[in-house]
Amino acid sequence: MTAVLPDGLTIRAPTMDDAEAIAALANACRLAEGGTATLTAEEIRYAWQTAGSDFNLAANTWAVVTPEGKLVAYADLFQRGYVAFSMVGWTHPEYCGQGIGTYLLRLVEARAIQQIPAAPPRARISIKSVSISHKNDAARLLVEQEGYRLARHVWEMMIEMDSAPPASAWPEGMTIRTFIPDQDLHPVYAAIEEAFQDHWNHTPTPLEDWEQRVKRKGFDPTLWFLALDGKEIAGAALCRSDSGTALVGQLAVRRPWRRQGLGMALLRHAFGEFYRRGKHQVILTVDSQNPTGATRLYERAGMRVIWQYDTYEKELRPGTGCV
Repeated sequence: MTAVLPDGLTIRAPTMDDAEAIAALANACRLAEGGTATLTAEEIRYAWQTAGSDFNLAANTWAVVTPEGKLVAYADLFQRGYVAFSMVGWTHPEYCGQGIGTYLLRLVEARAIQQIPAAPPRARISIKSVSISHKNDAARLLVEQEGYRLARHVWEMMIEMDSAPPASAWPEGMTIRTFIPDQDLHPVYAAIEEAFQDHWNHTPTPLEDWEQRVKRKGFDPTLWFLALDGKEIAGAALCRSDSGTALVGQLAVRRPWRRQGLGMALLRHAFGEFYRRGKHQVILTVDSQNPTGATRLYERAGMRVIWQYDTYEKELRPGTGCV
């Protein structure tokens, strides 16, 4: 059955100016599901700006609007190496149940299929719906009816600090310093890529795309913490502060230095710096089935799960490779 938009609604490509409305839409959905309004326009723009050279705002994002111009639904499509596609979508609670979600999901999938010829030969290609709240039964039913299967749970975790966190206990010989942009770009990139190769759905990110994160507006090198064993980077905590929200963007420990307490030391060091700056709540997201034991680490550090997303996957082309 062909999905169509309800009468009066139209679809267009959003612009940077729509980031505020998209954040408001996402937060309205989350509040309706019993969550909190935490997404900001800056995070929307950041996602667009750091999506990589293959991301096209005009071709890979969609906004559904009323005749008065009110934005009532949104979807986007991101891809890595043309083999691992991911999407995010929201429909305002007042407009749910009218087929808008089905329309956007099929539109996004059609766009992904268009890009398959650019993928490596014989590579497995899949698309994922990565922003479905565990409490949104209607959305989960929709993707299941469209042929998606549950693949993963993603947790958003938070710590609320009433006092300064314990001091970090660094492994013997380890030193800690902040990121030096002109010196550390390549070695930090290589360390992050190596550490995350164990993670589900990891696809290597080109250096030039990763570098966009360094050069984005609001980047603070004093919130990127590097743990060094001699001159070699053993681990890193790449943090940021967006519109007052303290975030641990990536916490990585390379294999030779795991199970020595380095992850906890980096995490507490980040907590301590945020606390010193007057930010007593820190948030991060993590795969609930993370093979490195990250979820247990975060729980021991005092973090708790505040939200759960369900990740659904649909294979678009069978092939080789774990993506």
